[in-house]
Amino acid sequence: MADNAGAQGGGFVGYHKAVERSEDAEARRVARGTAGGEYMRRFWHPIALSGQVRTLPKRVRILGEDLVVFRDLGGRLGCLHLHCSHRGTSLEFGVLTERGISCCYHGWRYDIDGTILDTPGEPAGSTIKVRVCHGAYPVREHGGLIFGYFGAPEAMPPFFLTDATVVPGNELHPYLLTFDCNWLQAHENSMDPIHSVFLHTRVSNVQFSQSFGALPVVRYRQTELGVISTAVRRIGENVWVRVNDDLTPNVAQFGPPWEDGSQEKLFVPPAITRWITPIDDTHCMTIGWRHCNPIVDPQRRIRTAEIGLETVDFFGQTPHRPYEDRQREPGDWDAQVSQRPMSIHALENLGTTDMGIAMLRKNIQQGVLAVKEGTGLKPLPLRDGVLSTYAHDTVLRLPQKTNDDTAVLAEVGDTVTGITLDSWSAPHGERRQYCIARLRESGLC
Repeated sequence: MADNAGAQGGGFVGYHKAVERSEDAEARRVARGTAGGEYMRRFWHPIALSGQVRTLPKRVRILGEDLVVFRDLGGRLGCLHLHCSHRGTSLEFGVLTERGISCCYHGWRYDIDGTILDTPGEPAGSTIKVRVCHGAYPVREHGGLIFGYFGAPEAMPPFFLTDATVVPGNELHPYLLTFDCNWLQAHENSMDPIHSVFLHTRVSNVQFSQSFGALPVVRYRQTELGVISTAVRRIGENVWVRVNDDLTPNVAQFGPPWEDGSQEKLFVPPAITRWITPIDDTHCMTIGWRHCNPIVDPQRRIRTAEIGLETVDFFGQTPHRPYEDRQREPGDWDAQVSQRPMSIHALENLGTTDMGIAMLRKNIQQGVLAVKEGTGLKPLPLRDGVLSTYAHDTVLRLPQKTNDDTAVLAEVGDTVTGITLDSWSAPHGERRQYCIARLRESGLC
C-alpha cells in the first residue's frame, strides 16, 4: 500500500506506513573504498583539538579508520594506522621518542610518514625496515585544531582557511562536539534556517534570542563553493539579513547565536566556522572555531571558558543535560541524532523550506559521482591560501510601511546577498568596505 495511505479520510495508518525502503546511501558512507568515502578523502578534515595531543598518543577514529595521532619529543605531529605492523599492538600505548613513536610490545619505531626507523629485536641484516612501510597520513595544525588528509597523495588539495578566520584581530577558540549520527544529517542543519524558528524559539523555548522566532523570508542560492541561505526577518523597525555558508562537503559558517537584529550593522563576518568530520557511518564530530574580534563581538559576549572539548557556549549541542530536561527542551544534538543513526531519506517528506537541504545533498552526490567516474573535483579558488566566503549578518533600519512587507523583505535580502556575491573576487582586506559602499549606493542605508 502507498506510504500516504490514510492521508485523506482517516488516521491510524501506522500499520500501512512503510517500515523500510531500499535506498542508495553511498554518498553518506565514509569507509575507504566506498564512493562516499573516497569523495570525503579528497579534503582536509579537522580531527582533534591540539590540547588532546600533548604528552601521550591519542587514539582517534576518522572516516571509519582507527588511527593514532601523536606529537613526538621533537614536536612533530604524526597520524598513523593504529595497529603496529609487527603484531598489531595498538600504538595508543606507544612510547614517544625524539623522532617518531615506538610500539610498546617489541619496540618497533615509526617516523611520522610511516617509515620504520628501528626493529630492535631483529638481527642486524634484517630487511623489514626496507620492505615494510606503516600506514600514515599527513597532518597539520592551525588555531588549536589538528587537520588530516586521508586520500591518495597525488590528489591532495591545498590546505585553506576561510576569510572569516583571518579577520584582523581575530581570536580562534577551538571546540569539538561528538554527535551519534551520520555526518550529513548534522551538516545539513546549516541549510535549515527555519529550524531556528521552532527548535530554538517557539517550540523548545528561547535558546538563542527571541528574534529567531520571527518567521523569515528565505532564499537559497548555488555558489561556486556550495549553497548559501539568506534569512530575512522583520524585527520592529529593523530588517535583519542573515546569510549562512555551506561549503561543500562539510564546512559551514554562521553568525553569533546572540544576534537579535536590534542594532544596525553591516556585513558583520561569521562568528562560527565549523566542519562536520565523519568518525564512521553513524558517528561524527562538530569541530571548528568560535571567532572573537572587534567586528563580530565588540562587547565580548563570547564565553571562552565554555568552549573546548565536548562543550561550546551556546545551547543544545551536547547530550550532557539530564534526559528528561532534553525531552522538555531539546536542542540541535537531540533533533539531529534522533533522526536515526543514519536518517532514511526515502521516508522523508521534504517541503518548500527544505530546498537548501535538497541543493546541498545534490552537490554532494555530484561530487561523489565525479570522484567515482574519475572526472575529478574543481579546485578551490584560493588567494594566498584563503577562501572568500559569504556568511554575514546585516541589520538595516527600515520601518515597515505596510501590514505585509514580505515582498520588501525579499527585495532587501536579494539586494544584500547580491552585493555579497558580486564582491566575491574583491581583495579580502577591502571586501567588507566595498560591500558597505555598494549597500549605501543602493539607498538601503
